[in-house]
Amino acid sequence: INAEYGEFQTFQHYLIQINLSTMPMKLWHKKVLTKIIVAGAAASHGHRLSSFSSQGSTYNSSGAQEENKGPQIGYENTFQLAPKDSQKFPTKKAEDILKNTFLTHLLDSKYNSDNCKNLIAQITETVKTQVKAELGSNNRYKIVVLVIIGSNQGQGARVASRCLWYPKYDRFAQYEYHNESLFAVGIVYGVYYE
Repeated sequence: INAEYGEFQTFQHYLIQINLSTMPMKLWHKKVLTKIIVAGAAASHGHRLSSFSSQGSTYNSSGAQEENKGPQIGYENTFQLAPKDSQKFPTKKAEDILKNTFLTHLLDSKYNSDNCKNLIAQITETVKTQVKAELGSNNRYKIVVLVIIGSNQGQGARVASRCLWYPKYDRFAQYEYHNESLFAVGIVYGVYYE
């Protein structure tokens, strides 16, 4: 196309070149005609037409063919309102992950408020990563991990939380650990996201 018609300066000039050609217009792809019409609005204000495409190939204003990167993939809603049986939140496995992580990081540990800040960050990230790996990559659960570590000096402590969720699909798992120096409570929330 470009070698036959030469370089064009504006959209109107390009249209005249096409109308004078021997190529029948019915051979042009609908997308090209759409791009020509859209480009016409810019060209009528004196802007250059920088590129156009023809049946899978893209040409710029100097007539060089540009490489086509393939079709854009667009994802649509699945309208899946409930998890499949194989994708439900694994409550028992999440409890086991919490237990193993607590025993790995906290076994025979002494309470130190400075070290506990970093320890909480490590534990929450480890638990979150392992629970997400257990769920797989094709899941719709949002994972929230809450870990509390405190000094054990014989006092009573109670941890409570409230959540707004759908009890049919949303789940949680928890585990408590304590030794002579510290106590720890871990909660993993699996909230189904439509």
